[in-house]
Amino acid sequence: MADRKDSKTPSKGGLTKKKEKKVEKVESKPEKEKEKNKDKGEKMTKKPEKTPENQQKNEEMPQGNGEVAEGAKHPVKDEEFELEPMELPPFEIIVGDRLNPTFFKFQFKNVEYSSGRNKTFLCYQVDIQGGAGETDGLRGYLEDEHSGSHAEEAFFQQVLAHYDKSLHYTVTWYTSSSPCTACAAKLAEILRARKTIRLNIHCSRLFQWEEPEIQVGLQALVRAGCKIRMMRPVDFAYVWSTFVENEEDNFTPWEDCQDNYDYYDERLCDILK
Repeated sequence: MADRKDSKTPSKGGLTKKKEKKVEKVESKPEKEKEKNKDKGEKMTKKPEKTPENQQKNEEMPQGNGEVAEGAKHPVKDEEFELEPMELPPFEIIVGDRLNPTFFKFQFKNVEYSSGRNKTFLCYQVDIQGGAGETDGLRGYLEDEHSGSHAEEAFFQQVLAHYDKSLHYTVTWYTSSSPCTACAAKLAEILRARKTIRLNIHCSRLFQWEEPEIQVGLQALVRAGCKIRMMRPVDFAYVWSTFVENEEDNFTPWEDCQDNYDYYDERLCDILK
């Protein structure tokens, strides 16, 4: 998970204009030198190519309704635990909207090698019980680009930001991959401090499951009360019907969907046994 590094470079358009003027003035140079300058100018004016990932982002990013979860309006503060404020420029919190089907089919595919899948997609459903009146639940999804804080931590900052210890929360996630070491530790900390939250995580893939620190993190998360399991074909169908712009089409499992579930389920059982 590489951190995003922002850098400012001079305008290529300005450099090109300056170079072209220089070429016009030097008319007495040999033809060979003129050709060299011409080639150099062309290289400077060439626009950077769009990567497939960037192109897919620009063309297929689902449009949300712009609503922010009610809980996000309040700071996170209680007597036992307080999350530090953080900046989340890459995140877009969408409530009541659905994933683009192309994103779902690519990002949630439970393949063994997840090359090119550099985002975490988290579909959430929150049931809230207790209190004097009826409390509405929450549902939606968020995503990250593995830069800054991740989707798992952002959920507790942006979606379930206001915690009331007199209420009972049942939080269910369907994630494109399991938590990294840092997220597992943060989630365990939150669950130990907020006793009335029950967290269930259903993962499409296991993130770097062979790494010892990842295994230790998942084990600690389970000891803190989190329930973790792999997504079955029926879970993919549920996410498709509940969180995806499916246009009323039925979900068709991809090839080896069941076999890949069996593979990951065996790996997870070995880690948690």
